[in-house]
Amino acid sequence: MSPNQPGKFHNKMNRRQHHWRECLQAIMEVEKEALPGTEISVGRRLHEMRLERGLSIRSLAELSSLNFNTLSLIENEKSSPSVSTLQQLAQALQVPITSFFETSAPQQDVVFQKMGHRPRASFSHGSLEDLGAGLTLGQGIPFLLTLEPGADSGIEAIVHTGQEFVYCLRGQLFYTIAGQEYNLGPGDSLLFQSHLPHRWGNPGNIQSCSILILCPAEEEDRSAEQHFMTR
Repeated sequence: MSPNQPGKFHNKMNRRQHHWRECLQAIMEVEKEALPGTEISVGRRLHEMRLERGLSIRSLAELSSLNFNTLSLIENEKSSPSVSTLQQLAQALQVPITSFFETSAPQQDVVFQKMGHRPRASFSHGSLEDLGAGLTLGQGIPFLLTLEPGADSGIEAIVHTGQEFVYCLRGQLFYTIAGQEYNLGPGDSLLFQSHLPHRWGNPGNIQSCSILILCPAEEEDRSAEQHFMTR
């Protein structure tokens, strides 16, 4: 291995993790009060990218088939765009949807988190807390996943790159992987290759809580979108 290869590998891994986190931010409403020191400004990024391409707001409105006033409100941070609006803008600007998201949180070598002070996001099934806050476990990104009773990932099986690990802390959890069902209670764990079609849910009548580690294997991995997109 040449001296430059390790650096190239780490740069590729950092890009993959950064891209994955941006995807997660794009599909979930981040609760900013739980993110001291972290700022995500979609409006500012939209303004920058529009100017880089020499487009007026009216020109971008025509390209994206969106309302002029809508774009003006987004750029002035008076309105938060939906995922579908971001998809239209991304297509018009010919950029990935993740380009609209920035985080100012620096890379850390040690992460200590008090209960109630973790980066937290809500989605249709429950909530997700980032246990890493920018520091990863190799290629893995750890989360604390809370699911409401009866919540599940939908009728369509999920397929993505890498591996997935889940450890049940409270309540019940089921995973169906390649047609085989696994029922988890407190203390049970599951590790599998994520290219196997899988679904998950909480079959119990109380909230379930588990540690989830997703290990994306490609820069364009869609595990965040597939697991947590509102269905």
